[in-house]
Amino acid sequence: MKVLLGSSVVSMALLTGCTGIPDGTEPITGFELDRYLGQWFEIARLDHSFERGLDCVTATYSLRDDDGVRVINRGYNLEEQAWDEAEGRAYFIDEESVGRLKVSFFGPFYGGYNILELDDDYQWALVAGPNRDYLWILSRTPEMDSATENRLRQRAAELDFPTDELIDVSQGEECPTQ
Repeated sequence: MKVLLGSSVVSMALLTGCTGIPDGTEPITGFELDRYLGQWFEIARLDHSFERGLDCVTATYSLRDDDGVRVINRGYNLEEQAWDEAEGRAYFIDEESVGRLKVSFFGPFYGGYNILELDDDYQWALVAGPNRDYLWILSRTPEMDSATENRLRQRAAELDFPTDELIDVSQGEECPTQ
């Protein structure tokens, strides 16, 4: 899913080809896909070639006819003044009540999409890929309360992610309307 999922989280599937989960982490349980669907804004991420130079990044999730999830990851390169978009698909790895999916943007290659923290109201999420090289802080709104963001950064640090390498993603006025 944003699986942010080019320009997005899900593009990692092609790069990693691994549906694992970082050692010592657990996906959330009690997950409700219907509540997770819709648009998410990327607040912060670890750097990756498929998102490099992109701001205004969003991931939009919707249902597919095959019971999977359609993922549209979109970001804007402020320097080049151009949008970059990738479409992928995601499927549950375990039970549908577990926030653990596999995502793909190209062919049979999938990457892990692991929801490690999720707001009770589905307003923010901490998502990891198959290892500690992939991490995203997501929000339903373009801006996140600093206390919440700091708490998610602290939680990621407790899980041994390199939080000092997180990139803040601009979601401000410089982002053109889509």
